[in-house]
Amino acid sequence: MNIYDFEVRTIDGKAMTLKAFEGKVLLIVNTASACGLTPHYEGLQRLYDTYKDQGFVVLGFPCNQFAEQEPGTEEEIKAFCETRYQVTFPLFSKIDVKGEQAHPLYRYLVENTPEPYKTGDIEWNFVKFLIDPKGRIIKQYSARTEPAAVEPDIRGLLGAAETE
Repeated sequence: MNIYDFEVRTIDGKAMTLKAFEGKVLLIVNTASACGLTPHYEGLQRLYDTYKDQGFVVLGFPCNQFAEQEPGTEEEIKAFCETRYQVTFPLFSKIDVKGEQAHPLYRYLVENTPEPYKTGDIEWNFVKFLIDPKGRIIKQYSARTEPAAVEPDIRGLLGAAETE
């Protein structure tokens, strides 16, 4: 199994697989609208705006597991992200990212992140996973890692993709 085999649901409820993003550099993030880290949306959108034309995509997965900081419906989440942070990157239906009910994608991400970049379990909202264009997990970043701090790694992967 690889990252592209996982089925997910868009924020609008449509089933799809991550194969739609094959060949792109991905940043997969569990998100929340009522968290102290919610302003990360701004930085994530900035990264997406800067690099989307070069093959980079942010994938946002809302999650309500941490202090119930994502209590809204998919419609409310989408409206909040679009109006408050002008989010245009793909958002998906709310999922669990840890525990028995964790989405298989997140189980895969946590289990397959290589050392020394594996931080272990998902500790909070806005944990970030960087995926290369071949679907390999490159790094896991802690929740508190600012999106701008990930930018050099994104640029490096985009540059490497150009030379392959």
